Amino acid sequence: MLKSWLEIEPAPGRGLTLQEPVNHATNVLRNRVWYRGDACELDQLFKQLGDDPVSRARFWAAAPESENLRKAHSGLPAVMVDTLAGIVRADLEQLHFDDADAARRWQGIADDNDFAALVARAVSECLVTGDGAFRVSLDPAAAPGPILDFAGADRVEYIRRHGRLMEIDFLTRVGQRGRMLRERYAPGSVRYELTDGEDNPLPLEAEPELDPLQDVCFDAGVFLAVPLQFWPSARWPGRGASLFDKKTDAFDAHDEIISQWMDAVRAGRVQRYIPESLIPRDPATGALQVPGRFGASFVRIASSDREAADDRIETVQPQIDCAAFESAYAATLDQCLLGIMSPATLGIDLGRMASAEAQREKKDVTGFTRGAITAALEKALPLLAQAALQAEDLLAGRAPGSYPARAGFGEYAAPAFDERVQTVAAAAQAGIMSVEAQVDELWGDSRDDAWKQAEAGRIRAEQKA
Repeated sequence: MLKSWLEIEPAPGRGLTLQEPVNHATNVLRNRVWYRGDACELDQLFKQLGDDPVSRARFWAAAPESENLRKAHSGLPAVMVDTLAGIVRADLEQLHFDDADAARRWQGIADDNDFAALVARAVSECLVTGDGAFRVSLDPAAAPGPILDFAGADRVEYIRRHGRLMEIDFLTRVGQRGRMLRERYAPGSVRYELTDGEDNPLPLEAEPELDPLQDVCFDAGVFLAVPLQFWPSARWPGRGASLFDKKTDAFDAHDEIISQWMDAVRAGRVQRYIPESLIPRDPATGALQVPGRFGASFVRIASSDREAADDRIETVQPQIDCAAFESAYAATLDQCLLGIMSPATLGIDLGRMASAEAQREKKDVTGFTRGAITAALEKALPLLAQAALQAEDLLAGRAPGSYPARAGFGEYAAPAFDERVQTVAAAAQAGIMSVEAQVDELWGDSRDDAWKQAEAGRIRAEQKA
């Protein structure tokens, strides 16, 4: 009896079917529209995406077109991406090579391709679309050296085998018929394929502008494409996650609060009620005239015929609950920025809602996001520099060499110079920091090692004197 009482029947398996609301291409398109920040485009997009009850209930999909409702967009998604890209670009330092000749050659390639702007554009593309890839092209008709470019997730496909990247395909629309050029970058080769709108193969000669393209093979150790992603996608394996993937509902709610606020302000204009007997008339025709005041708006009411009636102009100002709108605005703003960046990074003053110490702690969230971005770039940029130098070797007819490099970024939200001086001076007086450590802490990566050693020697000489 005891054995029978302890027996547990296993639960039967259930088959569950979940339908994804959008595929990868549609998701990238939605994120691009968020980044473009046009309210008209957002309205059209979400009304077309409203195929399920959740999507139809969102503000941008549910707001009726028949009513004269003001639909406003905050522009917050684009501001977040541009701010992060600007922070990374400002902290980007020059790549360091062990070979001085390689450093000189890379500097020429970087200047020719505006390397800092390329990195900022790559960061923006990855934050918006989820991932992308750098590529190195050789076209003597366009530039004498290697050409560096970046393509977002909607123009890149990855071929993997056992989780290892074997090939990166770059997709480009060419011609007037919507044909697709597929550039297949693999270790040791670059191949080109042209297809029509239904993925049927076509010869490259079908498009005159593609006639100069030719498949090339070279050293198998050279890969002229470098992938880049900051966070892996939980929905599509092998692809990257966009900054907007989990914030669609938060952005939508934020826009709804702003739109309601602006609509309440519009409906809350001062309204005047003027008796008909007090409205001026045209002396020639006797028609009623609008009182001569800029932006005049009033409602005509009938004059009173009661005894001892006093006809007066009444002005009515509706009351707008601004405190409720401000509270909802701050709440949805926090949801949009949660886990990504601090409001202080965007210049939003929320000091009245939290202490200065709490604001400094929130600032660390931006540092975490920036750290994920710079960690990915520190791996990708040296590979890109090596691929560019190897492409230059191939163009010159030389055997591709090996060019190890290191990418560095400055400190984020570092203390001011005078604060560092005070800290270093206190440590030096306590005798817990050497002269070399003092110089390194004070100047960081803004000076090279030779200058730091010379500076430490000068400080010792002055101290002895």
